[in-house]
Amino acid sequence: MILNYIWIALVLIAVIVGLVQCFAFGQSDIFNAILNSTFASAKSGFEISLGLTGVLALWMGIMKIGENAGVINRFSRLVSPFFTRIFPELPKGHPAFGSMLMNISATMLGIDNAATPLGLQAMKEMQESNPDKTKASNSMIMFLVLVTSGLTLVPVSIMTYRAQLGAANPADVFLPILLATYFAAMAGLISVALIQKINLFDKVILGTLGGLTVFVGLIIWAALSLPQATVSKWSAIFASVLLLAVIVWFIIAGMVKKINVYDAFIDGAKDGFKTAVGIIPYLIAILVAVGMFRASGAMDLLVRGLGVCFAWMGLNTDFVPALPTAFMRPLSGSGARGLMVDAMMQYGADSFVGRLVSIVQGSTDTTFYILAVYFGSVNIKNTRYAVLCGLIADFCGIVAAILLAYVFFH
Repeated sequence: MILNYIWIALVLIAVIVGLVQCFAFGQSDIFNAILNSTFASAKSGFEISLGLTGVLALWMGIMKIGENAGVINRFSRLVSPFFTRIFPELPKGHPAFGSMLMNISATMLGIDNAATPLGLQAMKEMQESNPDKTKASNSMIMFLVLVTSGLTLVPVSIMTYRAQLGAANPADVFLPILLATYFAAMAGLISVALIQKINLFDKVILGTLGGLTVFVGLIIWAALSLPQATVSKWSAIFASVLLLAVIVWFIIAGMVKKINVYDAFIDGAKDGFKTAVGIIPYLIAILVAVGMFRASGAMDLLVRGLGVCFAWMGLNTDFVPALPTAFMRPLSGSGARGLMVDAMMQYGADSFVGRLVSIVQGSTDTTFYILAVYFGSVNIKNTRYAVLCGLIADFCGIVAAILLAYVFFH
């Protein structure tokens, strides 16, 4: 229901702002811009879905091999002690646990192409045990909020953009990005846990989160100890080796179990193709609304208005030029990336704004895109409080990004 209201609000605000700009300020071409944005956004939604088809077919095929070979069940048992506590409605050893672990691992390594199919596989497995097929289960919401927080250990793509735009040290945003995205993930997990009445003081949950905190600390130490080029090189190598290792491992496991590996892959790939086609309407719907909102000028008006308010409150407003990227981040990944690059080109990659937009881009993930794709893949209509908790994670991540930018670079 919340997605429904947000979608209606974005479209109506775009039309109202367009009317005001047309009749009050004489911008007669504003409606052409809004209309053209709907066509462009619909085309982008289809192209994104089309681009996902091959990746989904590949990885859901690989996952089917792993499932038939029993590898996914072993993953499930590995994470079961922690996952059964934050996903209490799923039985111990549920097959979704393995898919969720692999999805989160791929996200942490910045391997988005692999993370999405693994996440959709987890949604499919949770949907099979969901008593109400049209309403998001508690487990689905917890999983999606963790995904939308976008916990990433090595933001290689952001460092690459910074290098291309002339940053003296492209990796100088690594530590604040890692901290911001970690705060977002914790905020998302805690918000869902409070609503679902999950005991966060359970010794297994505390131990796991404490271990993750230590691990993040070791990553920070290693990143600060090594040159940026070395960090980027080895993180890319590790991600590639890990992906290839998973593929080879699943195939060998299938051979050991004497399953028909080729047929298993084809079965999974067919499911991937069906999933890619099924998410097209959901993706186009959200992208069209976001495109209209941007084209109408509503985003610019919102940012200028907030800038005036912050100045009136006596706050430092150096962060205001980064707000378009912050507002776009939950709505559109490509849109936020474009605004990040534009800000770095306008202000400089090593400026305060240039560094801040980089941290914002890495602080969280594209909430509405993820909700549209993941829930759309299993035909969930009622998302319950998933949007609210996802936006809480986004808000905390973005606020943390702004504060950390002041601490590190102002």
